[in-house]
Amino acid sequence: MAMLQQEHVGRKPLKSTARISRFSKILRNWQLYVMISPVLAYYILFHYVPMYGIQIAFKDFRINKGIWDSPWVGLKHFDRFFHSFFFERLIFNTIELGLYLIVIGFPIPILLALLLNEAKAERFKKFVQTITYAPHFLSTVVVVGMMMIFLNPRYGLVNQFIGALGGDTVNFMANPSWFKTLYVLSDVWQTMGWSSIIYLAALGGIDTQLHEAARVDGASRIRRIWHINLPGIRPTIVILLILNLGSVMAIGFEKVLLMQNNLNLASSDIIDTYVYRSGILDANYSFSAAIGLFSAVINFLLLVLVNAVARRAGGTSLW
Repeated sequence: MAMLQQEHVGRKPLKSTARISRFSKILRNWQLYVMISPVLAYYILFHYVPMYGIQIAFKDFRINKGIWDSPWVGLKHFDRFFHSFFFERLIFNTIELGLYLIVIGFPIPILLALLLNEAKAERFKKFVQTITYAPHFLSTVVVVGMMMIFLNPRYGLVNQFIGALGGDTVNFMANPSWFKTLYVLSDVWQTMGWSSIIYLAALGGIDTQLHEAARVDGASRIRRIWHINLPGIRPTIVILLILNLGSVMAIGFEKVLLMQNNLNLASSDIIDTYVYRSGILDANYSFSAAIGLFSAVINFLLLVLVNAVARRAGGTSLW
């Protein structure tokens, strides 16, 4: 008994010492904590505090009563969404567009980074980087406006070229079969240069001695890329792939809404645009909150599932 008391008493200084040591580390690196505080404040204010309003998905929200006094309705709004006429179309379009973005848009920045890393002429490399990075700084409105001008069926450059070859003009923006392709290709054009930066940084961290040893052994450039560069950036690729797959349902509505019209609605209507119409235009706040919560839960489950698969398959994961 006495030994246990001594052991218990002996633990207190250890805990207090650990706390003092942790506090001293914070004081020693206070500049880093000051730098990260705006980011923490942003996520707390705009991502965690608004989670209080999630409860309106389970209530019949009335503005005059407020969130707290509005009556509870349980899963009424979820049931309404699951049995709605547009449910299958919204789910199919959202998943198809999200996967289309990953299949086409995810590998291209990797390929671009590998090609830029192999470029020897610095002027050419900087020129390509400038050209590919520039579209990232264009607003979504400008990008969609450019698409409408170039793809115009009467005076658009693309249809002028098709007509010069003897083909018939195509109203790309009004054709449902072209919507997803146009969305994905324009997104790749706008983001591939900026997305390749993180892969270029990862490639810069690969030990150059590995390449020198491979050259001595007679390895070609393609083999060095395959056996040195790709394995070197594999952890980065896996982490970004997990994050992309975990947000496959969160496409965003801005660009889709700008490209959307009554003629391509069968292909362009996704969950985010439906939430916008229901919540903002029709003022069905509880119903739109239920749809948004459903989408967020699906994304969370996908993130956990993909992370578990990646951890078991290769040992690289978010947690």
